[in-house]
This record gives sequence, structure tokens and C-alpha cells, in this order.
Amino acid sequence: MFDDLPPDLDRLRTLRVWHALWVQRIDAKIAALQRRQAEEENGRRRRPRPPEWIVELGIGADRSPVQVHAGDCHMAGERRRAVSRDEARRLLATGLEGCSHCRPAARLHIIDLELLTK
Repeated sequence: MFDDLPPDLDRLRTLRVWHALWVQRIDAKIAALQRRQAEEENGRRRRPRPPEWIVELGIGADRSPVQVHAGDCHMAGERRRAVSRDEARRLLATGLEGCSHCRPAARLHIIDLELLTK
């Protein structure tokens, strides 16, 4: 049937064992990749949602707020905390600077901050 296989039984058995070992290795790799993909998907599903609004905090003991950002803003520093929508509006209204990249005042539909402070 196949002319390229060896004609003797010993070499054919050796080839069969060798290929069986390769099939086991391939099956183990497939199983490991499937587990890894399932773990990654599970991690994506369980990952907490990012906050809607964040406040960047300053350096020092008091760590006072420095700037308001949208939760998905990539310009926010590492020192930050989540705030509610109302808190973000209040902080902007009291004069805290909003990020010029994500423009939280525009996203919060604050038309004129000067009107809110009067």
C-alpha cells in the first residue's frame, strides 16, 4: 500500500511507537493551550470594570487631589482613586483641574465651570 515504509516488522513497530509519542506530546500541548485560553477568558470575564471617574492624587502625606480624569484615561498617573460621577462634578466645580486629554468637564456636560462656582 505505502512503498515508503520499511518492509520489516521491527522498524514498523519502532515508527509506530515514535509517532505515538509525538501524538501524545501534541495532545498535551493542545490541552495546555486550551487550559491557558480558558484561564485567560475567565480572567477577562472576572476582571472588575474600570471606574467611571478617577482623581489623580498628589505626592506626600496628604495626597490631595491634583486632577480629575475619566476612568478610561491613559494620562492618569499611578496615584489615583475612584470617585463617583457626583464627586467628579463637585471637584471640578470647586476648581480642581480637569485632564486636558480626556476632558472630564465636557464628558460630564459641565458647560461653564465659572457658573457653578458662583
